[in-house]
Amino acid sequence: MDKALHFMLCVTTTMLLLGESSQTGERNDPKMLAASKSGFGTDSRGPEEGLPILTVTTILEDPYVMVRSAELEGYCIDLLKALAAMLHFSYKVKVVGDGQYGAISSNGNWTGMIGEILRQEADIAVAPLTVTSAREEVVSFTTPFLQTGIGILLRKDTVSQEMSFFHFLAPFSKETWTGLLFAYVLTCFCLFLVARLSPCEWNEPKNEENHFTFLNSLWFGAGALALQGVTPRPKALSVRVIAAVWWLFTIALLAAYIANFTALLSSGSEQLPIQTFEDLVKQRKLEFGTLDGSSTFYFFKNSKNPIHQMIYEYMDKRREHVLVKTYQEAVQRVMDSNYAFIGESISQDLAAARHCNLIRAPEVIGARGFGIATTQASLWTKKLSIAVLKLRESGDLDYLRNKWWETSCLHKSRDRWSPLQPQALGGLFLTLAVGLALGVIAAVVELSNKSRHAAGHAKKSCCSVFTEEMCARLRIKENTRQSQETSGRANA
Repeated sequence: MDKALHFMLCVTTTMLLLGESSQTGERNDPKMLAASKSGFGTDSRGPEEGLPILTVTTILEDPYVMVRSAELEGYCIDLLKALAAMLHFSYKVKVVGDGQYGAISSNGNWTGMIGEILRQEADIAVAPLTVTSAREEVVSFTTPFLQTGIGILLRKDTVSQEMSFFHFLAPFSKETWTGLLFAYVLTCFCLFLVARLSPCEWNEPKNEENHFTFLNSLWFGAGALALQGVTPRPKALSVRVIAAVWWLFTIALLAAYIANFTALLSSGSEQLPIQTFEDLVKQRKLEFGTLDGSSTFYFFKNSKNPIHQMIYEYMDKRREHVLVKTYQEAVQRVMDSNYAFIGESISQDLAAARHCNLIRAPEVIGARGFGIATTQASLWTKKLSIAVLKLRESGDLDYLRNKWWETSCLHKSRDRWSPLQPQALGGLFLTLAVGLALGVIAAVVELSNKSRHAAGHAKKSCCSVFTEEMCARLRIKENTRQSQETSGRANA
C-alpha cells in the first residue's frame, strides 16, 4: 500500500513538472511571441531580469506610431527605445482603446490616453500628446520632445487665385525694380556725361554736334535691355567701357528675370489668399475644422481672441460636419473636398511634404510642445525629462526628426517661390558701378591728354586748358549763345 501511494505521488509530480515545462516552452517559442503581436495592438521590449516593466499607451498617427509588418514603428517608438536604453526599463506598448488623445467627456471623466493613465491602465503615454493646462492638472508631463503650433492645411488648387494684371512684375521685388530703374538712369547719365567729356567721342564742341544727347543715351540703354543694337554707336574707349558693362548687366538681368518668371509660372506659388486665420474666417469657399476633442479645439474654445472665438463658434455649430475623428481622415478630406484642416503645424508640414498638392498657410499660432504623460505621483517624470534633455543635447532628437520627416515628395515638389531681392543681384550692381567709374575715369584721362597737348601748343598751363575744355563741353549751349551774340554785334 505504501509503495502504491509512493508511486502515485511520483507520477503526479512528474505530470505537473511536464505541464509547467510545456507552458514555459510555449511562452518562449518565437512563433507564439509573433502570434501575440499579430493583433497590432501591442509591442514590447523583452523583459530583462531586474528591470521594471512599464505599460505604455500610444495612438496610431503617421509618423509617430505606425503598423508595418505586424510591428509598431515610428518616431515615438524610436524615442521610447532610446529612453528605455538610457533609463534601463522594459516596456509594453498598447494602442489607446478609444483612439482619442485625452479630453474631459460630458460625464466628467477623461477619455483617451489621459484617461488610461488616470485609470492606471498605463504607466506613461508616449505619443504626439500636447501639453495643456487642463491635462497638467490631472497628469504630469515631461520636458517637450517636439515643438509645434497650430496651422492651417489647405489644398493648393482650392486656394489658388487668378494672376494679377501686373503679374509680369512679380519675378523681382519692389526694391529690386527700384534699384534697376536707378541703375538704368544712372548708366544713361554716365553715357551722356562721358560722351561729352571724351574728345574721342566729341572732338570739336563748338562746331560738331554731339549725337549722345541725354534722350539718345536713354534710347541706347533701352535698346541694350531689348538686346538690340541702336544708334548712336560709341567711338571713344570710355563710352565703349560703359556700353560693354551695361550690355553685360542687361544680359545677366534678363537671364535672372526669365529664370525667375519661369519658376513662378511652373510653381503656381502666387500669394495665397488665405495667409492667416482671419483670412480663413472671412472666406466662404472652404469649410474648416479640427480633430474632435483635441487640444486644438479647446485652444479656440478658451481663447479670448475674437477671431479665435469666431472659429470656435463655427466649428461648434457644425460639429457633425467639420470635426474629424483622426488625422488621416482630416488629410484625406482636405485632398478630396473644399476643406481646411486646423491642427498641429509639424504634422501638417509632413502632410504637405508627402502630398504635393497640399500646402500649409504661413501663420502659426499657439506655440506648444509634445510631452510624455505620467501619473502625478510617478517617479519617472523627472527621469524621463532629464533623458529627453540629454537626447536633445546630443542631437538624437534632431536625428529622429530628420529620419521620420523625410519626404517622398521632395524630388517632385517645388520650392516655395519668392521675388528676387536686391541682395541676389548685389554682385551685378557692383560690377555695373565699377564699370561706370572706369568709364568716367577713362573719359577724364582722355580729356586730360588732349588738354596737355593743347597746353603745349598754346603755351598755357595744363589746368587752365583742362578747365576751359571742361566748361566748354558741359556748358556748350551757353557758350554758343554768347558766340552768336558776339558775332551779331560785330555784324552790326
